[in-house]
Amino acid sequence: MGRAAHPGWPAHAGPLRVKGGLVRVRSIRLRDGSAWSRLRLRDRDHLERWEPTGRASWEARHQVSNWPALWSSLRAEARRGHMVPMAIELDGTFCGQLTVGNIVRGALLSAWIGYWVARDVGNQGVATAALALGMDHCFGRLGLHRVEATVRPENLASQAVLRNVGFRNEGLLQRYLDVDGAWRDHLLVAMTADEVDGTLAQRLVRAGRADWA
Repeated sequence: MGRAAHPGWPAHAGPLRVKGGLVRVRSIRLRDGSAWSRLRLRDRDHLERWEPTGRASWEARHQVSNWPALWSSLRAEARRGHMVPMAIELDGTFCGQLTVGNIVRGALLSAWIGYWVARDVGNQGVATAALALGMDHCFGRLGLHRVEATVRPENLASQAVLRNVGFRNEGLLQRYLDVDGAWRDHLLVAMTADEVDGTLAQRLVRAGRADWA
């Protein structure tokens, strides 16, 4: 297997207890393919309108046969220190993904973070807990200074998740990304390590949004 290219890989954090159950994040695995494909195909209407437009159809891109190559590519990027692709687990079951991408070292020490969760675990604190754990990984083992995210103005649920974790608005990116077949505006939100007192998991617990397992 060789040695990891940076201290943030392999990745694992949690658990936190929320309304939906126990939430953990950990490195993606080859055996995640079946669950990944099933959820992505089942929840197309829930996910596609918020995600970058793909060249092939949604069905073609999310067949289980595509997962091994995707997993291998993501893992290779992780081992080079460019990204951290993680699975979100609820009570030990794959229910989404959390990705830290475009990791830049040097004077920036920055990255972006993105996530998705299955429709049936929405409004149960799962995405909020996973994002907090992922951010603690960024500011902890990864040693980053700044992490940003983008979200469509229409995606109120995702905005609430970002706000609950502590992201602040930085501005509007006009016609920023090709999503669901058109160039869409996105809100830019961000957080720096020096804005966090302790950890974000602790912040959620103090706010009553999560508890220690």
